[in-house]
Amino acid sequence: MEAKAIVRYVRISPQKTKLVADLIRGKKVNDAEVILQYTEKKAAGIVGKLLKSAVANAAQNPAIDENVLYVKEIYVGPGPAMKRWRARAQGRVAPIRKRTSNITVVLAER
Repeated sequence: MEAKAIVRYVRISPQKTKLVADLIRGKKVNDAEVILQYTEKKAAGIVGKLLKSAVANAAQNPAIDENVLYVKEIYVGPGPAMKRWRARAQGRVAPIRKRTSNITVVLAER
């Protein structure tokens, strides 16, 4: 059995979030929580909340044993980018893309 949690449109770039996601892929849930607790990146807090949400989703299913869960899949994709403009020399503008992420966590039993 599997449990899943998704968060969309998080205001952090996918490139930064993938670094944190790679740390916990394939780990037990308890180990992943400890790793995220001591990782000093903004994405670690977001992924930690998402992991807790996936565990809570698993707890709703009586067929799943919460003690043997592990991170089967975690992937990060790009969300929509907010487009802004920055003033440059001689009346020109330069684009700024404020990127967003969609993060998915899938937990399974070992």
